[in-house]
Amino acid sequence: MRITVIGTGYVGLVTGACFAEMGFHVTCIDINQEKIEKLSRGEIPIYEPGLEEIVIRAAKAGRLAFTTKYKEAIEESRVIFLAVDTPSKEDGTCDLNSLKSAATTCAQYLNDYTVIVNKSTVPVGTAKTVRKIIEEVLERRKISIPFDIVSNPEFLKEGCAVSDFMKPDRVIIGRDSQRAEEVMRELYKPFMLSQERFCVMDIASSELAKYAANAMLATRISFMNWLSELCEVVGADITEVRRGIGSDRRIGLSFLWAGCGFGGSCFPKDLAALAATFREHKLPSTFIDCVIDINEKQKQLLFSKIAAYFRDRNGLADKTIAILGLSFKPDTDDMRKAPSLPLIDALLESGCMLRTYDPVAMPNARKILTGRKKIHWCSDEKEAATGADALVLVTEWKQFRLLDFKELASVMKGHAFFDGRNQYEPEKMAACGFDYQSIGRLPTWRAFASEFVAAEEKVSTHA
Repeated sequence: MRITVIGTGYVGLVTGACFAEMGFHVTCIDINQEKIEKLSRGEIPIYEPGLEEIVIRAAKAGRLAFTTKYKEAIEESRVIFLAVDTPSKEDGTCDLNSLKSAATTCAQYLNDYTVIVNKSTVPVGTAKTVRKIIEEVLERRKISIPFDIVSNPEFLKEGCAVSDFMKPDRVIIGRDSQRAEEVMRELYKPFMLSQERFCVMDIASSELAKYAANAMLATRISFMNWLSELCEVVGADITEVRRGIGSDRRIGLSFLWAGCGFGGSCFPKDLAALAATFREHKLPSTFIDCVIDINEKQKQLLFSKIAAYFRDRNGLADKTIAILGLSFKPDTDDMRKAPSLPLIDALLESGCMLRTYDPVAMPNARKILTGRKKIHWCSDEKEAATGADALVLVTEWKQFRLLDFKELASVMKGHAFFDGRNQYEPEKMAACGFDYQSIGRLPTWRAFASEFVAAEEKVSTHA
């Protein structure tokens, strides 16, 4: 079966590469000539573990090709995936212009029965829009060609998208014909040899399922962030609260981490679109609005803690702040809506000098922050910490889990550590010489360090 994927962004490239890995012949189309040329040379525009290897392997085997030309690819394909960008407009609604354009172009070259699969995240009712566009183009062509529209939302997590695609939790298919369902079952069969995870439903339910899933996950995060503020006031520990509620099998531990806010291309955009859909149908969007508001407030929390700490230490002006982690999450170079960005802007506006380090996202961050003065781009954690008045962990990359904190403290000018992801144990951070603050937990101060060491020695002596 030949497949065409329109759009070589994050979703389109992963989709095309993974189908090619399973033995299908896939052509990926993009209107960006430079991007297509780079992909044809094996140059991957995004950082995603495992993706480069399968792209190069499939292309070398002749199963994966990249082009800007629609005609031949569409005429030879039985299945066409629409995986184009659907960004947010200012009012939160989805911009479907790229999707409509892709559908129009597809219709110009259809020559036999084709299943057109919407992989982009879109509002309920988009399949009807795509169908109408194709019918109108075929009518202008004065030709009758059978086709089906299918909704097949993606559920890929950046940083493990290849694994998610190859071993999916579920594959959701929204269809209105048995013929389309059979084609999609054949398409995904290689991914489900060990377990059936095929969820077939009506198109509207499929379209809404994507938004509902992301809204639920975002709600869990915002709930923990909302609760973390109370924890700090009453002296509770949000990590212990998480352990207490997450051990309930009805709740579980996933997406129950308090932190400095979520970012990326999916949650913010999809929440805004879902809220806009509620408003479009004259329904209150209060619940989703609260989830969004809590997250936006949370992105300001680290700056508030830093500003409060330095208020009695001659203020933030001319202080040097080191930031560890810039991407919106680990294992990706994606800077979209990253919590590091509002923090950086607020610190710069306060007169700070910044030293930043991220294992992967530095090139993208530098592009976004072009023209910002007082930012020093560092090659590792120690360089970032050198001469800093404070260290701030924003993105929880694995390599930050076992830092040599005593070494970092020894090269710093100050001794403050702000943990935006609750990665470390407060008492041990104090013992390493830090004034340590995290999210939803009481701070620990360097003055406590000697007491902590003495307590450890006492325990050891008694043992």
